Order: sequence, then structure tokens, then C-alpha cells
Amino acid sequence: MRGAILATILVILAVTLIPTARSVIRQRSDIAALQEKVVDQQASVAELQREQARWADPAYVEQQARERLKFVKVGDRSYSVIDPTAERPAVPSSAVVAAPAADANAPWYGQVWQSMLLADQPSAGMAPVPDK
Repeated sequence: MRGAILATILVILAVTLIPTARSVIRQRSDIAALQEKVVDQQASVAELQREQARWADPAYVEQQARERLKFVKVGDRSYSVIDPTAERPAVPSSAVVAAPAADANAPWYGQVWQSMLLADQPSAGMAPVPDK
């Protein structure tokens, strides 16, 4: 009889304590994850504060304006080097745009009007290229 009572008490304790222990363990892991997140955010804030301090320096602002916006002082010369190894955009091979020949006898304003009419049509002058 004592064994049955002891077993019943142990089962009741297990049923009561196991879910509580699981929730405690889960909450501790959540706390650890949140503490990690706080540390990461503090590092991010510190980096942003360093960047803000750099932008307070007029020499840094001038350097960034020269690099990013290609600003130059009066009398300076600016050179832009184009990378020759950069890939050029591919020419589409599916269609060729060939606008119809304008009437050479028409006045200039007539040619402009004809150009405006053609520009209003999305497929004007599109001639399909035969597949190779």
C-alpha cells in the first residue's frame, strides 16, 4: 500500500513538474537569444555613432562629396576612368528597329509630326529578324 501511494505521489509530481521545467528551460533560451540580440544591436548602435562622428568632420564630408558625387573644387580637373573589362550590354537579336523613311519633300514640321505619330505606336518600325 505504501508503494502505491509513493508511486502515485511521484506520478503527480512528475506531471506537475515536467511542464514547468520545460517552460523554464524555454524561457531561459529565449532570454539568452534576446541578450545576444541586445549585444548585436549595441554593436550596431556603436558603429552608427562612429559614422555619425565621421560625418561631423568637414574633411570627411568633402571627401565623400568628391568620391560619391564627383564634386570638384573650382580649378580642379576631374577624370573618370571607365573599366575596359566591364561587360557591355547585349544587343537584342529578336527585333530591329527601322523607322519608315520620312517624306523628304515634306516640311520639317511635317516630318516632326510623322515622328510623333510613329512614337505613339509601340510596335512602329519593328521588323522581325529571321532566326539564324
